[in-house]
Amino acid sequence: MTDSPELDDLIVRATAADRSPPFSDGALIQLAHGVRELVWELDGNGNRVGAALDSKGAAEFVVDPAFRGFGHGARMLDMLTHPSRGGSGTAKLFWAHGDHPASRALAAHHGLESIRTLLHLRLEPTPVGSRGAAVAFTIEDSDAWVALNARVFAAHPEQGAVTRADLDTTAAEPWFDADDFLLVKDGLELAGYAWLKVVEDEGEFYAVGVDPDRQRLGIGRALMAAGFARLAERGIRSAHLYVEGDNAGAIALYESLGFGEASVDRQYHYVR
Repeated sequence: MTDSPELDDLIVRATAADRSPPFSDGALIQLAHGVRELVWELDGNGNRVGAALDSKGAAEFVVDPAFRGFGHGARMLDMLTHPSRGGSGTAKLFWAHGDHPASRALAAHHGLESIRTLLHLRLEPTPVGSRGAAVAFTIEDSDAWVALNARVFAAHPEQGAVTRADLDTTAAEPWFDADDFLLVKDGLELAGYAWLKVVEDEGEFYAVGVDPDRQRLGIGRALMAAGFARLAERGIRSAHLYVEGDNAGAIALYESLGFGEASVDRQYHYVR
């Protein structure tokens, strides 16, 4: 949820229409922290027909499903890449969630280069798992988790940059449940984690990470089993997750568990 009921309503309707959310959680967290600006697209009658979360180096935007097909997306992209027209940067990154044909056509027409692919994988029904040695997250684990997460995702531009403030913001979301945030410890040190996000009747493996020094020890598979067990405790038998398209090891693990591709998110780079 954001501080704008109108934006929340647009997100709900766009997600229903596109079968994927228009904005990443990271972009929404940055909006809450003032790193991104909410910019509305208006039509000739003053109606809000689209919204963007804009910053100097990145932007995500969506056109209201009720106002598509009238060129609003092209105008928003043009504005976001030209400061003189209201945007805040010329060289920037854009996420196209769902990789829809319209977004591909728009990117091609404006000369955007596809540079990253994020796979959305889904599994239903989920297998029966075991909690094993996994324990629930507590507030005392916060700093250790932030440090481990930074190591796990050192090469990841978004996940690896998560701060304690970002964690606190996410933990304040209505969906957050510390019992869905599973940790595996080696003595007093964190060895890995599986963070679940449950919304309505579906569970997401929101973030999964294993200490780089403890990989290939079966911890990742054990964390997935713990996640499945926790979902079963909550009566959830459907799960999904996002993984980088070039993360062959993680993709192999998820596919071996039965996950299959549901959709694709694509990141584009624009340079004037």
